[in-house]
Amino acid sequence: MINITNVQSKHNRALASIIRTSLQEFDIDLNGTVFVDPYLDDMYSHFTVPNKVYYVAEEDGAVIGGSGIGPLDDTSTEICELQRMFLTKTARGKGIGKQLMAACLKKAKEMGFKQCYLETFEEMKDAIGLYERSGFRYLDAPMGNTGHFSCKTWMLIDL
Repeated sequence: MINITNVQSKHNRALASIIRTSLQEFDIDLNGTVFVDPYLDDMYSHFTVPNKVYYVAEEDGAVIGGSGIGPLDDTSTEICELQRMFLTKTARGKGIGKQLMAACLKKAKEMGFKQCYLETFEEMKDAIGLYERSGFRYLDAPMGNTGHFSCKTWMLIDL
């Protein structure tokens, strides 16, 4: 059974490993990505502040992925960003990403955000398919200041 809960400090190591392993799997462990973000090893502290949330998916007590939202830096206060949505390889294709994203978008709306932005890589085709099916539309250029200059796929959804 899949359990989705708020991030806790005990999840930090597993989440960092899942994200780094996923980026290496797709050969996108680059500068200008979450791979080198200074807070990757402490997701709990980064996301337990006002206007941010991070959800963790667990199966039988093991962390299998997560996703969060937070304000999109240097834009309107009405725009948030879907952040760090990653799953283990064995957890993909089972609807868990859809559950995590739905929880994030619901919370974003509750927090008063009007739009949600995301950045990803064309190599992550399954994730992009989920975003498309969920109503995200493509943008021609990045928004805000995420520091993730290596991401070349940008999408936005109205909440």
